[in-house]
Amino acid sequence: MRAQDVFEMLILAALWGASFLFMRIAVPALGPVPLIALRVSIAALFLLPILAMRGGWQTMRPHWKPLLVVGLLNSALPFCLFAYAQLTLAAGFTSVLNASTPIFAALVAFVWLGDRLTMLRVVGLCIGVCGVALLVSGTHGLSWSQSGGAVLAALGASASYGVAGAVTKKYLTAVPALTVATGSMVGATALLALPAFWLWPAQMPSLQVWTSVVLLAVGSPGVAYILFFRLVSRQGPTKAMSVTFLIPLFGVLWGALFLGEALTLNMVLSGAVILLGTALGTGFLKFGRKAGAGAA
Repeated sequence: MRAQDVFEMLILAALWGASFLFMRIAVPALGPVPLIALRVSIAALFLLPILAMRGGWQTMRPHWKPLLVVGLLNSALPFCLFAYAQLTLAAGFTSVLNASTPIFAALVAFVWLGDRLTMLRVVGLCIGVCGVALLVSGTHGLSWSQSGGAVLAALGASASYGVAGAVTKKYLTAVPALTVATGSMVGATALLALPAFWLWPAQMPSLQVWTSVVLLAVGSPGVAYILFFRLVSRQGPTKAMSVTFLIPLFGVLWGALFLGEALTLNMVLSGAVILLGTALGTGFLKFGRKAGAGAA
């Protein structure tokens, strides 16, 4: 993986880590579906002028069907599931569950796309999952009866991301990242408009909630999806989605900086394990390979 891709992956993880904090603030006041409808519609309004200035309008129409599918699987459905989960779960814990995405992505890519998984990459993905489990053991304070439905919703969102990555790789690889990001946001907006109207809250949300919604939409998916779809096109869905191993690290960091959450030794140790798993799972860290050898 190139240094530029690693840098963009870190920026992407920082944006997605912050999105869980903003959702946690806004979802109790708005509800999952209205919040996500606002998120994707504002993101679409943010991205459409940028696409227009770059003359990319014509690139959306021929690909509207896969863009609509990606809008469902990579935005509308998982965003709503995560928002529902955050009615019960803390932002940091939900971001940890999101780190299961590369496992689903790897399985889907292996079964559907024939993507080869080397033993080292499999070991890396397993190490990443172990790091996530270690982090969960130190940050989770709810019983299964209290949080089971929310946990399953978050895992379902991660599985949806995994399928979306394969759809993007199979049908939209040649489409510019900005077009995919914008088109998927437009599609998600169309899918959620009517349900959001039905479920709109009776009481007007506070200024803090609206600020969180705008920051959530512009940062992720607005900017984040441009980076993400570029990574998918250059590195494939499995490697691109391994960014989710890094999201809990930023979720913990933002929580410590802005919400006063504690930074424990368990968080530091599990974070190191997650980073190691990500490096191996993406192929960034390799062993036993001679200089000049071809890619795996």
